[in-house]
Amino acid sequence: MTKDIEGRWEIVSWRQEYDDGRLVHPFGEDLEGFIEYGHGTDTMFCVISRKPRTPFRSGGQWDAADADKARAYDEYLTYAGRYSYDGETVTHHIELCIFPNWQGTAQRRKVIRDGADAITLVARIEEGTPEARTAILAWRRAGSDA
Repeated sequence: MTKDIEGRWEIVSWRQEYDDGRLVHPFGEDLEGFIEYGHGTDTMFCVISRKPRTPFRSGGQWDAADADKARAYDEYLTYAGRYSYDGETVTHHIELCIFPNWQGTAQRRKVIRDGADAITLVARIEEGTPEARTAILAWRRAGSDA
């Protein structure tokens, strides 16, 4: 059942609809990145970034100011691991992640198809808190015009 989502998908949009009515684009409306589901494997990788990213004002990669490091974190998301897919829901079994709380977790996303070259992944996050919301990420198959 994994065949129809295998391959690389480019991010089109990412929005979060809060239960209180707020609408947020976590990295703004101009972003870049991809999610890749391995061909013939159960491996996956995701990276999403604000476009353009803010360069560090001071220091290098390891000795930059704390404010620069914090801003870099606020503009970038990446994780990798394995996945399973039942035709309706894809579950990302996260092994590595820039957000340490996701490591070792299973993140479930409902898959909404829009033809062969476009999908939307939908997830409820932070249920039971004032920050409860629905994350909606639209993707197009890399190399397509979807």
